[in-house]
Amino acid sequence: MRLDILDHGYKPGTKLLFALIRLFSGHPVPDAARLVFYRPDFYGAPAKEFTQEAMRGPSAWSVGDRELMAAYVSKVNECEFCIGAHTATSRLAYQDEPRVAAVLADLDAAPIEDPLRATLRMLGELTRQGTVRAADMREVLAAGASPEQIQDALAVCAAFNITNRLGDAFGFALLTPEGYEAGARHLLKRGYR
Repeated sequence: MRLDILDHGYKPGTKLLFALIRLFSGHPVPDAARLVFYRPDFYGAPAKEFTQEAMRGPSAWSVGDRELMAAYVSKVNECEFCIGAHTATSRLAYQDEPRVAAVLADLDAAPIEDPLRATLRMLGELTRQGTVRAADMREVLAAGASPEQIQDALAVCAAFNITNRLGDAFGFALLTPEGYEAGARHLLKRGYR
């Protein structure tokens, strides 16, 4: 069920900003971005800061890797808006559409490095079960991921488990392929600020 606040819960200045963005970009402001403008002191500012750090802060994972993690977590959660958004962004970051599609279709057969595969597997388990075992972490370490990479991946997982649930609770509208592409270009250029 779409909550009305995504359409009407803003001050006049924010409404004007949304209109200008639509005018210049040719696309409506995605609901994920609209949500951070609603009660920015409560959710918006802290969420943007946390997500920016998880997705664009220093990490041994590339931007493409972290966007793929976001897409994968979103797929496990069945959040259609976020699957579309982060699949598009990881595709652009990697410049490799078949690789991204392969991971989302069949993680075990996808042509990716073992540390990333093991990390995605662990993030999927954490997302589905709400917990991981020590043995799961040992597998990720044995595959070649560092403790820092695991910590960074867990931050991505946390950010997108929250965003996925909010997307579903607020009924984020799906975008056109062109809308997802425009959003992906924006995320790669500006990040999550």
